[in-house]
Amino acid sequence: MLRCEEAALGGGTVITVRDLFYNVPARRKFLRTEPTELAHIASLVTHYSLAHPAKTFQLTSGPTELLHVTPVATLKERVYQVFGSQVLDELVDIGVRERDLFLPPPSVPPSEAIAEYRSEPDPEGPEPAHRFRLTGFFSRPQVQKGNRNSIFVFVNGRLIRDRLMLHALSSAYHNLIPPSSYPFALLFLECDAEEVDVNVHPSKTEVRFRHGSFIHDFVRDSIRERLMESRPAPSFSPMPRAASSPVPAAQPAARLPYSEFSQMIEDEPPADRSHAGPAQSQGTAEGSPRPAAQTVLAQSVLTPTLPSDTALPEFALRPSRGPVPRLDFSDPPIEVTPGPPPSGKLQRHLDAHGEFPREAIPAPEISLSVLSELRPLGQIHESFIIAASRDGLWIIDQHVAHERILFEQVMKQRAAGRVEMQRLLLPMILQLTAEQQIDYARIADELHASGFETEPFGNRTIAVKAAPAAVSAADLESVLFEILETAEGEQHGVSLDDLRRNICASIACQAAIKINTRLDASKMEWLLRALAATDCPMSCPHGRPIALHYSTREILKAFHRI
Repeated sequence: MLRCEEAALGGGTVITVRDLFYNVPARRKFLRTEPTELAHIASLVTHYSLAHPAKTFQLTSGPTELLHVTPVATLKERVYQVFGSQVLDELVDIGVRERDLFLPPPSVPPSEAIAEYRSEPDPEGPEPAHRFRLTGFFSRPQVQKGNRNSIFVFVNGRLIRDRLMLHALSSAYHNLIPPSSYPFALLFLECDAEEVDVNVHPSKTEVRFRHGSFIHDFVRDSIRERLMESRPAPSFSPMPRAASSPVPAAQPAARLPYSEFSQMIEDEPPADRSHAGPAQSQGTAEGSPRPAAQTVLAQSVLTPTLPSDTALPEFALRPSRGPVPRLDFSDPPIEVTPGPPPSGKLQRHLDAHGEFPREAIPAPEISLSVLSELRPLGQIHESFIIAASRDGLWIIDQHVAHERILFEQVMKQRAAGRVEMQRLLLPMILQLTAEQQIDYARIADELHASGFETEPFGNRTIAVKAAPAAVSAADLESVLFEILETAEGEQHGVSLDDLRRNICASIACQAAIKINTRLDASKMEWLLRALAATDCPMSCPHGRPIALHYSTREILKAFHRI
């Protein structure tokens, strides 16, 4: 610090950084390209703008403003500022979820401590030792991202990238989205400072929790319970919005993707690196920064010119040629005689069709809780059920709807130990490969608990004597081979609960109503009532959406009634 003196400035703190690598010039060569470093900065500023909605954040790069948010009162308003209304409409507010961790005093013997931990806490007893609070937003199951870049997790206001929290989030969406997809989540966990250790990694983004399993179950159960409570329904709008009412878009900083995969691609040498001249190879070896990619916003094209004195191409900008004129305006203008002055009365265009009364437009229903009130109208291609409700039309995929119904039925029967089975008239003999034989020996007990009665029948051969009642004899072989293939693909890192869910999902998928199946009105009504009684009617066990909603407001917009 050179000097400290008073200055006439506004409230707040201004920090200016110049010559960042003046003292450590060797670290400059470890920088990535300018777009990659800019994406790092934009990601960090976006994260902390979400964590502090009462603050102003502004990020500019040259003449481009990447992020500019002003103070707001709620986190929902800050999400609207950063990501826009389209993302906000797809999110579910988790509310305020709290869970207390009761710990016995350290002097209690182990046997008494275990008994006290398992017992119900006394409502009039002492205050809990530790309290955990979870707030934020998460997306509907229909919002499926290809990477984890849309997951924002904060612990006590600190940005973290913790595998425990990511696994808890994935577990909450298990059997609701495909395994290779990720949701959008903005989670804030608050706990005592002694419950989390932030000195695990120099970047301070990795933490270690003292009661990791408790926090994992708390986050997973909170999101899962909120999903089952809200039952968010996907909607679609086939008509584009008018230009007069644009949808607020996300800030440029929120659209700058960064992940380890994109960084790996950024680090790969170009395909034509072998054709580069000596000057380019020497510059790369010295570790000089690579030129940053620039975005040209004006209407211009790049014209490569190859000088004779160098092997490297140079690029020059030239304006693009305009279109050929279709009309000739070279003649003198036509003189127009002014008409009589306006009378001051406004002409009104009469609508002979009449306007739809706005009081008759119901409030939009975005929950699948209205499934029990739907009135089936018919089928499309004997595969999709069309139903009407107080707020528009619904399209239900009959196969995945029945699959969700059967999946939860099989799961409940298996948990109660009362799986309905049917014995085969003659045992079915199946030939297995060597890998399938190993997988069968590993999951034989789970197959039996799910309703399959099998036994070895020679070398790499099994005999199936009974199967679940929901599986027909024609689908039995395909169901078993699908279960074995799933077990083979998830042999490493899969829990016993996940294996049970996968077996039940395979049974439900094969036993469900197929597409191109005609259903009468009574069967469609039963399917809708049974779907409404499920815990998670949002998607099938494999992550496909079950129902789509076309609201009355969107129908009126399409017909220009509002």
